[in-house]
Amino acid sequence: MSAPGAGAGRAPSTELALLVLLAVLWGSSYPLIKVALATIPPVTLIALRVTLAAAVLGAVMAWRGDRPPRPGPTWGRLLVQAQLNSVGAWLLLAWGQQHVDSGLACVLNSTSPLFVFLITLLFTRHEPTGGLRLVGAGLGLAGVVLIVGAEALAGLGTQVLAQGAVLLGAVLYAGAAIHGRRFAGLSPVVTAAGTLAWATLCLVPLSLVLDRPWLLRPSAQSLVAALALSLFCTGGALLIYFRLVRTLGSLGVASQAYLRAGVGVLLGVVVLGERLAPATALGLAAVILGVAAINRRPAGPPRT
Repeated sequence: MSAPGAGAGRAPSTELALLVLLAVLWGSSYPLIKVALATIPPVTLIALRVTLAAAVLGAVMAWRGDRPPRPGPTWGRLLVQAQLNSVGAWLLLAWGQQHVDSGLACVLNSTSPLFVFLITLLFTRHEPTGGLRLVGAGLGLAGVVLIVGAEALAGLGTQVLAQGAVLLGAVLYAGAAIHGRRFAGLSPVVTAAGTLAWATLCLVPLSLVLDRPWLLRPSAQSLVAALALSLFCTGGALLIYFRLVRTLGSLGVASQAYLRAGVGVLLGVVVLGERLAPATALGLAAVILGVAAINRRPAGPPRT
C-alpha cells in the first residue's frame, strides 16, 4: 500500500468533493465565531464548541459500536492533536478575530498550506514536496489575497499581537495536518472523538476559572451560532478532516484553507446573484489551480 498521494493522476473526485465540503464547514465558522463572540468570551466559546461536539461524536461511536483506544501512547498522541487543532489554534483564532479585520484574518489563516510545505520539506519529509506543489501553495495564497482584496493587507503590521495570534494559529493547523497522519489505524470517528474529549478536559476547567460562565447572559443569536459551530463546523468537519488526512495527505487536506475564500464567493454568486469582479474571478481561478496542483498525484507505479 502506498502513501497518500502516491498514485498517478488526480485525487479521486469523492475526496475532492469532501475537501470542498470541509472548506464550506470551516469557512462558515468565521461568521459564526463573530456572532457568538458578541456575548460569549473566547475561552468559553471554544469550550462549548468542543464539549457539544465531543458529546455528539461519543454518541456516534456508541451507535456504531466503536471502542475508544486502549490506555497507552495513542491517547498521548490524541492529546497532542487536541492541543494543535482544537485548543491552541481555535483559541488563538477566536481571540485574534476580536481585533483583526475578517479579510486580513482570512489571508493570515490561509497560510497553513505554506507552513505544511516548509515543515515537510525541511523536517518530516513524510510526503512528496515537488515544485508543482510549491507553485500550487503559492498560487492558492495569491488567489485568496485577490478574492479578499489587496486592501485587506493594508492593516498588516497594526494590532501585531492579534495578527501574530492568527498567524500562529495557521502554524498550529499545519502541525495538526502533519501530526494527524499518526492515526491511520483509527477510524475518523474515534480520532475526532478522542481529540475533542481531550480538548474538553483542557478547556472546560479553563473556562470555569477565567470566565465564570454561570454569570454570563449570552444572547439567543450567540447560542444558536455556538450550536451550529459545535455540530457542523467541529464534529462533522473533523470527521471529514481525519479521513482526508489519510487519503489526500497533510498538504492536500491543508489546501482547504484556500478553498474557504473561494467557496464564499461562489455561494454569493449562486445564492445571492452577485457578480464576479475581474480580480475576484482571477483569484478564484488561482485558488482552483493551486488546489489542483497540490492534490495532483505524481506519476508512479500502480498501487498494490
